[in-house]
Amino acid sequence: MITVVGTGTGAATAGDFAAGDVAAGAELVVGGRRHLDAVRLPEGAETVVLGALAPALDTVAEYVAKERPVVVLASGDPGFFGIVRALAERFGPERLDVRPGVSSVAAAFARAGLPWDDAVVASAHGRDLRTAVNLCRAHPKVAVLTGPGAGPAELGAALRGEARVLVVARALGSAEEHVERVTPAEAAVRDWGAAVSVVLCLDEARVLGPVRTVAGRGCGPAGWALDEDAFAHRDSMITKFEVRALALARLGPRPGDLVWDVGAGSGSVAVECARLGAAVTAVERTPDGVGRVRANAVAHGVDVRVVHGAAPAVLSELNDDPDPDAVFVGGGGGELPAIVAECARRARRAVVVAVAALDRVPAAREALLAAGLECGGVLLQSSRLAPLPGDVTRLAATNPVFLLWGVRPHSRTEGVSP
Repeated sequence: MITVVGTGTGAATAGDFAAGDVAAGAELVVGGRRHLDAVRLPEGAETVVLGALAPALDTVAEYVAKERPVVVLASGDPGFFGIVRALAERFGPERLDVRPGVSSVAAAFARAGLPWDDAVVASAHGRDLRTAVNLCRAHPKVAVLTGPGAGPAELGAALRGEARVLVVARALGSAEEHVERVTPAEAAVRDWGAAVSVVLCLDEARVLGPVRTVAGRGCGPAGWALDEDAFAHRDSMITKFEVRALALARLGPRPGDLVWDVGAGSGSVAVECARLGAAVTAVERTPDGVGRVRANAVAHGVDVRVVHGAAPAVLSELNDDPDPDAVFVGGGGGELPAIVAECARRARRAVVVAVAALDRVPAAREALLAAGLECGGVLLQSSRLAPLPGDVTRLAATNPVFLLWGVRPHSRTEGVSP
C-alpha cells in the first residue's frame, strides 16, 4: 500500500493527518526536502527526495513489488494537480490511501475572502504559460499554479493593460506566508522568488458571479450560432447564424485558446468564441463598429479585447502578442489577400474566411495555401422559413456566402492548445 499524505499548505507537521505517525510505519518515505525534514522518520527507513519523478517511481515500484509500506508526502491536496495522478497511473488507484490536505488554491481564495466554486484553475508549472494567460483574459476568476519561468512576473507581463488584479500568495501555511494584491504591471517588475504558491487573477467587477450548480467555468453556453437579433448590428451587416455555425465548427474555440476576429463588424463571431471559453481579440476599423463590439460583449457577459484600426496595417499592433490559435476574417475588401496572408502566417491552428464576392475567393484561397495550410471551403446558400398571409409559409433566401478555411497540418494530430 502507498499512503499519500497531503501536508496542508505549508511544511508537514504532526497535526497534518498525523503525517509523522503515518511515516513512522513506513519503510520508504518519499517527499520534498522540506516535507522530509518536518516529520519523524522511522529508524532504518529509506528516503527519496523528490526531484525527477521517474527514478522516484522506480524506487517505489521496488517496495510495492515486495509489499513493503511506502509513504509519499506532498503539499496540499495531492489529488489536485499533484502526484496522485502519476501514482495511480503507475500502480493503480486501488493501491493508494490518499489523505488530502488543504490545497494552495483553496487557501489562497480563503485568504482573499472569496468563494472559488466558480473559479477556473490552470497549472503553469512545467507548462506553456499561454493557456493560463488566455484563461485569465477570458474568465473573471482564475487561479494559476506557478512554476519556474511561469510566475507572477511573467503572468503580469502577459496581462499588462488588462483590467485585472493579481493576488499573489507566497509560502502559504508557513511563518513566512504573505498575500498581496497587485496590478499586472506591478507584478511584471517584481522579483517574487521561489516561494509563490499560487496567483489569483481577478476581474473585480465580476468576481462574485451567480451561484453555480456546476463548479468551475460551468457547462458552457446552452446554444451557439445565435440569431442575428441577439446582437446589435448595422443594416443587417452581421455574419448570419448559418455561416457562424460552420465558422465556429472550423475555428474550434475552447478554454485556453486565443482567437482573433478580424473585420469584426458587430462582433458576433468574437462574442460566440468568448462564450465558448476562448480569449478573443476583435479588430474593427470603424468607430461605431468598435462600440457595437464592446456593447455586444457586455450584453453577453464576456470579455473581448477590441483593437481599432484597418487591417492589415493594424495587425502590426499585435506583433508583441502571442500568436492566435485561430482567426476569423470577416471583411477586407481589396486588402483581403494581404489580411489573410498575415493571419495565416500567425495562426497556430486554423484560419476561417467569409467571402461574399466570388471574385475574391481565388486570392483568399491562394493566401491560405501559400502559408502552408490545408485549404477547404464551401458555398453556403440557405433559405429560411418565412410566414405569408393566410397562415402559409414560404422560403426566404439569404445571400450566398463562401466560407474558406485553412488548417495547419500538424494541428490535426498533435493539437496545439491547451
